[in-house]
Amino acid sequence: MNVKQALKQKNKLVTDLKAQYEILKKYNSIEEGNPRRYSMKDTLDKIEQLAGELVVLKARIHQANQPVYSQIFQLAELKGLVKELKKVPTDEGKQAERYASVASVKEVELSIVDIQNMVEYYNVKIEALQDELDVHNATTQI
Repeated sequence: MNVKQALKQKNKLVTDLKAQYEILKKYNSIEEGNPRRYSMKDTLDKIEQLAGELVVLKARIHQANQPVYSQIFQLAELKGLVKELKKVPTDEGKQAERYASVASVKEVELSIVDIQNMVEYYNVKIEALQDELDVHNATTQI
């Protein structure tokens, strides 16, 4: 199994685990006399089994990813930077306040065009890093 397949398997295990937790929460307490749709003991056994598989798989993924940790961390930070840049206010010029008759004049150091150019620049870097990681994930066996 390569890293890409392992990551897909990890996501499936996480989804299955969440579903078992939902069963536990939803069907543990039922009205007396109603049929019990799920065994809580079986559900807990399934949770323990899935969690065990998830731990083993995560450990194997982490071991396989050691050579590319710096790229993984850089990718995460660049994605965070782009996300935050998109939140930077770029309103400039005369701005009418909502409930006031007073208009304010705003100026910015980074214009909307500057922000868009930075986002585009960082997105190119993100794509290049993601391409590197995609190759690693497809070719590295765990």
